Amino acid sequence: MSVPEEERLLPLTQRWPRASKFLLSGCAATVAELATFPLDLTKTRLQMQGEAALARLGDGARESAPYRGMVRTALGIIQEEGFLKLWQGVTPAIYRHVVYSGGRMVTYEHLREVVFGKSEDEHYPLWKSVIGGMMAGVIGQFLANPTDLVKVQMQMEGKRKLEGKPLRFRGVHHAFAKILAEGGIRGLWAGWVPNIQRAALVNMGDLTTYDTVKHYLVLNTPLEDNIMTHGLSSDLVGSHKAIQ
Repeated sequence: MSVPEEERLLPLTQRWPRASKFLLSGCAATVAELATFPLDLTKTRLQMQGEAALARLGDGARESAPYRGMVRTALGIIQEEGFLKLWQGVTPAIYRHVVYSGGRMVTYEHLREVVFGKSEDEHYPLWKSVIGGMMAGVIGQFLANPTDLVKVQMQMEGKRKLEGKPLRFRGVHHAFAKILAEGGIRGLWAGWVPNIQRAALVNMGDLTTYDTVKHYLVLNTPLEDNIMTHGLSSDLVGSHKAIQ
């Protein structure tokens, strides 16, 4: 089936808006994850170190801890394991954010444009934003639950290493295969209920704020409803969260 010449000349973002939204959200999530992953890894190491020390030494755990504070922990990882180890385990985290961020944004756009629809003045009511954000968060997190599970399991390998236990996984794909072999398809969705509950509440705030900011920019500035405005709205929402 041939594609009309007029459609072929359109930008990709207009020819395939949903796919473009998924890819752009996934790319933005990947960049953000790469930038912040060392902080996540450092936090996880501190938590696992404390738990492992308590299990071995009880009340003397505090004095025996090799790392104290985020900065010392990060410097310790660099000195003992190498600079690139700050990104150890980033692959499942990227998988998770690509699926989750892309899935929730595409779902939210579909709910807004097709299911709920805008009012006659092109305004999207707040109550629709709230419901749409919660539903988008639920669907996005449900799709991403296998990658979220693998990310957590891979992070727990650090705790096993601190406790002197043998590692269970050789890598991300081995972790997927082992969980699938031991628990089947349902095993990949272990813990999905509390995960989607949290995602619903988080996205109720995130996506509602994002849509409100974007609508304000379109109405009160020369900006049009395009990719640039979407990106600016996302940045403003992200900055607000960082300040909080």
